[in-house]
Amino acid sequence: MSDSIKNLSNELKDFAIKRDWEQFHTPKNLSMALIAEAAELIEHFQWLTPEESKNVNGEKLKDISHEMADIFIYLLRMAEQLNIDLMSAIG
Repeated sequence: MSDSIKNLSNELKDFAIKRDWEQFHTPKNLSMALIAEAAELIEHFQWLTPEESKNVNGEKLKDISHEMADIFIYLLRMAEQLNIDLMSAIG
């Protein structure tokens, strides 16, 4: 895993440990949280035309970026829990 992704993963793990959330961050729970966040992302694009979906901006784009960040966080936590190197898995 790249250093920046590994560092972020470690920061997320420390964040969860400090809040006693590790007990809840199981692959099952993280995968369920990930799909819930993905559904929230989809809501921003529901009923848009393909062209409209390419041209979101302002507050809507900010909201989309937050949903994408949530998805990324849960994916990193899940990879850490399962000891999966995402960069190796891509290649």
